[in-house]
Amino acid sequence: MIRVKGKEIFMINRPASGAQTTLGELKDFLGQHRRLLIISGAGVSTGSGIGDYRNLDGEWKRPQPVTHQAFMEQKAWRQRYWARSQLGFPSFMRARPNSAHRGLALLEQRGQAFALITQNVDGLHQRAGQRQVIDLHGRLDEVICMSCSASISREEVQGWLEEMNPHIQEQRFSVAPDGDADLELDFSTIQVPECSRCQGILKPNVVFYGASVAPSVVEKAYGWVEASDALLVVGTSLMVYSSFRFVRMAHRLGKPIIALNRGKTRADDLYHLKLEMDCSQALDALLG
Repeated sequence: MIRVKGKEIFMINRPASGAQTTLGELKDFLGQHRRLLIISGAGVSTGSGIGDYRNLDGEWKRPQPVTHQAFMEQKAWRQRYWARSQLGFPSFMRARPNSAHRGLALLEQRGQAFALITQNVDGLHQRAGQRQVIDLHGRLDEVICMSCSASISREEVQGWLEEMNPHIQEQRFSVAPDGDADLELDFSTIQVPECSRCQGILKPNVVFYGASVAPSVVEKAYGWVEASDALLVVGTSLMVYSSFRFVRMAHRLGKPIIALNRGKTRADDLYHLKLEMDCSQALDALLG
């Protein structure tokens, strides 16, 4: 037994091994824990038509998205980002919650899970009815000014983009993850939105690669880990540290961790049990 801020936390008897499990074992696990914290990733939203970035080995299957530093420092990168987003954002916003989102929300409604931390920026957990959610990497439907912190809806920015860059609407493209579009052309003529208050740089309210999650958000998430009695990791390889740290903390505190994910993850040696199965199919079978 160990103590964290005066709380007694009992170590699990079975060592973490990443051992494969069955639906029956997963159902038993869920039934034994009433303060379940869920950590979700892109694999939950692929059933809604939103692509992911990594393959079953946890490796990049497409070029990394724009970094925070490039977006802030180079107008050319902002032109490229906004042109591609102008095309990709509408289909991103048409995505609807799938049975994985609804199943996780049902766990909360049944009192089996008390909160969820998601790496996704699509807001689909909330639209499925999840109430206690931390959007670890922000929300793509919000835009902020990096100078004065003014907030504007992404829909409003979309209208501006389409009005100022009408020729982009005629381009052929392929939909890419997180509202991006696979499109390559001369972006030098693209008009880039600016803040109407201070002419500052407008940026989607998401954590780009190379940036850090706000300390207040991290602290709240750590608090949820401490308040949980177990973790359920769903649809994520945990290859980014921003979410992996919470699983590592839970393991350090002796909380059992179970994963529902197809393919390799960064935390395979920390799990109590792991089920390699499609998120939607597994949750349908468990909760249907």
